[in-house]
Amino acid sequence: MKNFEFSRATSLSDASLRTQEAGVLLMAGGTSLVDLAKCGVTEPDMVVDITRLGGLDQIEVSERGATLGALSRMAAVADHAGIKAEFPAIAQSLSLAASQQLRNMATIAGNLMQRTRCAYFRDPGAFPACNKRQPGSGCSALGGVTRNHAVLGTSRECIASYPGDLAVALLAFDATIETTDRRIPIGEFFLEPGETPHLETLLRPGEIITAIVVPASAAAHRSTYLKVRDRQSYEFAAASAAVGLQLEDDGRTIRDLRVALGGVATVPWRASRVEQALIGQVLDEGTVRQASLLAVEGAVAHGDNHYKIDLVPRVVTRAILTLGGLA
Repeated sequence: MKNFEFSRATSLSDASLRTQEAGVLLMAGGTSLVDLAKCGVTEPDMVVDITRLGGLDQIEVSERGATLGALSRMAAVADHAGIKAEFPAIAQSLSLAASQQLRNMATIAGNLMQRTRCAYFRDPGAFPACNKRQPGSGCSALGGVTRNHAVLGTSRECIASYPGDLAVALLAFDATIETTDRRIPIGEFFLEPGETPHLETLLRPGEIITAIVVPASAAAHRSTYLKVRDRQSYEFAAASAAVGLQLEDDGRTIRDLRVALGGVATVPWRASRVEQALIGQVLDEGTVRQASLLAVEGAVAHGDNHYKIDLVPRVVTRAILTLGGLA
């Protein structure tokens, strides 16, 4: 690990000013930053600690929705009674992530900003070619072992999957990310790789996340997060789905449906075509299974990850049927 300077920010404006300089990174929980520094992927000249800044760790739930302070801990949000009641998919996405020890340390904003777990990205010594680390150097994953890589939102420059769970649930329920400069709909926040995979979010130098706001909805209230993985704990998703469901008064017709996918795309992925196909339809297994095939429309496999194209519709179907009481 490269030696670096350590400093504590005295205010948000102080932290913002410092991080406009190249080589300066923020530290909150530190669970991702330290990991990447050990791997040699991140080599900061200075790390600025913002954990002691006040007013950024509040969790508020009202009839309008939820506001999650950027420095609120994953465990605190997952265990919050209001989040469990009104946004169960968000609570579940956090409870199913990492380990309890990491959830006690990791922050909400830090979780959103975590970088890919692509083995080629995280091993610069063995695999110097990585367009995320070094633009224009190539993608070592192409032609390699790709079981955990993306099938949606990929490009010839990068097929690394976004690893997080929380962002998937937030995308399903139209969250907004508040920063020191502006408000960004989460659907616009993450950038598909295209020709510039090293650019992962809309954040500008010096711009800092301050809160995440999630509007209340009947679909969020009746929601779930289904995560399929190789083992029961401390594992990233092979495929996951955050789903919210609202039925008409007849208890059979779908009034509102939200579906977002994790583990299978380069960014948190909204399955809008599934939503459009099912809203207004009577909830039954055959209809749901057929519509869920649309979740992988446009998917491109790269060898070992072909199974995800078959797995995703099954995950989506199971989540919807579970909410509808049919599974």
